[in-house]
Amino acid sequence: MNSATASFHPAHGTYARGVLFCVAATVLMGIMFPVMTDALTHIDPFTFTSLRYLIAGTAFLALLLFKEGASGLRANGESIFLAWLMGSIGFCGFGSFVFLGQQIAGPQGALTASIMMATQPMMGLLLHSLVKKRMPPVVSFLFILMSFAGVSLVVTKGDLVRALHEPQHYSANALILVGAFCWVTYTFSASRFRSWSPLKYTTLTTWLGLTTILALNVVLFALHLVPVPSTTQLWAVAPHLLYMGPVAGFIAILFWNLGNRILTPLNGVLFMDVLPVTAFAVSSVTGVVPGHAQIAGACMTGAALILNNLYLRRRALKQAA
Repeated sequence: MNSATASFHPAHGTYARGVLFCVAATVLMGIMFPVMTDALTHIDPFTFTSLRYLIAGTAFLALLLFKEGASGLRANGESIFLAWLMGSIGFCGFGSFVFLGQQIAGPQGALTASIMMATQPMMGLLLHSLVKKRMPPVVSFLFILMSFAGVSLVVTKGDLVRALHEPQHYSANALILVGAFCWVTYTFSASRFRSWSPLKYTTLTTWLGLTTILALNVVLFALHLVPVPSTTQLWAVAPHLLYMGPVAGFIAILFWNLGNRILTPLNGVLFMDVLPVTAFAVSSVTGVVPGHAQIAGACMTGAALILNNLYLRRRALKQAA
């Protein structure tokens, strides 16, 4: 926890920039879930993910070549296999699982997916504890339970008994949760590529992950599990791709990795709490108004996140003293 504490030291000159990057990234990511609600009525999530990251990947590549030249494409001693694995988990895993779950969940999918994203700090804590082979503090574990209790209020709309009799809840929520964990894994893996800039890490993992996304799409087309989109379908999702590719795919992810490089992933994932606030606000404008139980659940998850962060910081200061 010392590295996380050091990142918030007042003398850290780039702290404000890191916060700005993370907040901007999560706001842009929050908008993408309501956008996807309509897009998924026209096309499957796998094809959309391929198209989205082809657009974003092209922008990343152009920027990398402009900033770092051809040397930006060299491995510099880092593992290309690990970069491919993390890109596959982060982009193919996140895009496929989360958006498939959102599609199954229907109109409420945007709210469900966004609140699942807010559990990522807690997932990050569990992942960090697993890597360090050290159990999280008991108090933090209680906050984790509080966080997921808030999530359950959102996804069940406060009616747990009714949700238990609707099997689609299980599959949709499980898929979104797995997708959220994929993004946590991708975010935390960035610190392993110390010789790569955030831009280089983002670009190379995007393109390496794209090989998995496109291969999956080809297999799904060949097995007729997913239909090849028609020209009409592609034209229908063109406006959605204009946001999901250049904005949510390029700008948001670049800002996210830049912010996490400055603040460290343990601190950066805290800003995921901004994401459901944005998604709830945009969904309300589009006609999907969250109920009182869902708002209460989102507040509970946010409170758990903030209280746990304050507890861990106080605990780290005591240990340092």
